[in-house]
Parts: sequence; structure tokens; C-alpha cells
Amino acid sequence: MHERTDLNDLIEKLQKEKKGLWKRTAQLLSKPRRKRVEVNVSKIDSYASDGVTILVPGKVLGTGRLTKKVTVAAFMFSEGARKAISEGGSKSLSIGELFQQNPEGKSVVLLI
Repeated sequence: MHERTDLNDLIEKLQKEKKGLWKRTAQLLSKPRRKRVEVNVSKIDSYASDGVTILVPGKVLGTGRLTKKVTVAAFMFSEGARKAISEGGSKSLSIGELFQQNPEGKSVVLLI
């Protein structure tokens, strides 16, 4: 129940923004859990370049290795994903933390 309350608060906050990135993120997070985005660390490594911020509007799973230095923001991370991200020298954030740090959404890549 607690997760859903946090999610609803985040969706409301993102929907109020005028930036397309945050509106699209809110739309993707509004889907039922079984239809939400799930991305493996290997996919992040394939599509990211060094120094980029990757936004996953769902869950990051731990399959694969991350060889690039990136910041990954997601609603949820598996334990293995957090470990793989930190071992690769990268950083993991919640979507709320990313929104506070970068409300303009500059240099953020939405990965679905």
C-alpha cells in the first residue's frame, strides 16, 4: 500500500510539469504494474553513452554489466541491478530525486 501512495504522489507531481519528459514518465508510471517498463542493466549499457542520465519509468533488473559511467533513475531497482550499477562506477537515483536535481530534464534519456 505504501508503494502505491508514493507512486500516486510522484505521478501527480510529474503531471503538473510542462515538460514532455515528465508528462510521458507520469503516463508510463500510471500503467498497471504488470504492464510497467522493466529494463535490464545490459540494455542500459547498450543504449547509454558516458555521462548521460538514463530514466526508466519502471523497474531496473540486474541482468548484464554496466561498463559506462551513467546515472540511472528508476521507480524501482532490483538488488542485483543496484549492485551492477554501483560496481560499474555509476549512480542510481529514484525518479523523485532526479526530478528534484534536474527539473528541466536536460540531458536525460527516457529508456522504455
